[in-house]
Amino acid sequence: MIAIDREALIRKREKIRLFLNVILIGIFLVFLSFAEDVLDPYTVRILNVSAVYMVLAMAYNLVNGILGQFMLGPNAFIALGAYTVALLTMPIDKKAISYIIEPLIWPLNSICWPLFPSLIAAGILSAAAAYLLGIPSFKLKGDYLAIVTLGFGEMVVVLANNLVPITNGALGLKDIPRYVNLYWTWGCALLTYFFMRLLRSSTYGRAFESIREDEIAAEGVGIDVKRHKLLALTISGFFLGVGGGLLASLLGTIDPKLFSFFFTFNLLIIVVLGGLGSFTGAAIASIIFVVLSELLRAVESPINIGPIHIPGIPGMRMVVFSVLLIIVMLYWQRGLLGRKEISWDFILNRLYPLKEVEEVEGSS
Repeated sequence: MIAIDREALIRKREKIRLFLNVILIGIFLVFLSFAEDVLDPYTVRILNVSAVYMVLAMAYNLVNGILGQFMLGPNAFIALGAYTVALLTMPIDKKAISYIIEPLIWPLNSICWPLFPSLIAAGILSAAAAYLLGIPSFKLKGDYLAIVTLGFGEMVVVLANNLVPITNGALGLKDIPRYVNLYWTWGCALLTYFFMRLLRSSTYGRAFESIREDEIAAEGVGIDVKRHKLLALTISGFFLGVGGGLLASLLGTIDPKLFSFFFTFNLLIIVVLGGLGSFTGAAIASIIFVVLSELLRAVESPINIGPIHIPGIPGMRMVVFSVLLIIVMLYWQRGLLGRKEISWDFILNRLYPLKEVEEVEGSS
């Protein structure tokens, strides 16, 4: 009897959790419908950039935090996604004008796709690159993934500078159609969040976490370690590619310098600050990082304190972020949320506590 009550209680909690999620998403969509008109363009841009960073940080955290494999080349997959979307969405006449050194190769010079299939193509291309990169990397144990991905990240930047008939070299690509708005960026961020949360609670997610905790023990209980590592890296590559495509469409212009190791450093700060192994933490830290980046622009401007004049120092923001990262690593090693996720359980445990049922069931 108690077991039946417990099953009914679990089903009731799941229905309420689904209902609360739908309500929350509905409220958020209503907010987005008014945000473009009510908020100023600067605030809207911060919201858009925050959402793009959320997609990128959650994808990066899947490998670094959940799988426990150190990767240092997300900038490569982001660059692949960004260039794919740029080349597929740019109008044909704009391509002819932009490529002044060497013309764009066929068939890229004669196609123009909408944003959605371009984003999917960007994700698939980045996922394929991640899969191919993971095959040799996961044959060996240790930090080889970090070394290989670091090299791949630098290689992609060099190729972007030199494959002029495709990337337009150091000049980069301009006049990329800015299809992206709050619906695109936050829609992708929400989809990524729910997908990652479902993945984490699935058997695959638990296998990823067991590999992180003890690779040998995971292999001992029958988990195909190499296959699961490849799967996590491929999924991460897909979402990094989609995030790169969103970034290209948001900025309207890209060049190889944008995808240097500096980009990887930014994402590393976010996932460490939010908590390695927490998608909620990565999402919250993305917003904090973007907002702080804007607020800290003041430290790069000239400052007068009485008779003392401090000249503006470009890049000073990253010094502040580096100090912040050191402090977090020293005194708050697990980041904001560690490996925890925010859920409705805190509320539901008070409305429909399962613990009492389990206690009665255990004593009967």
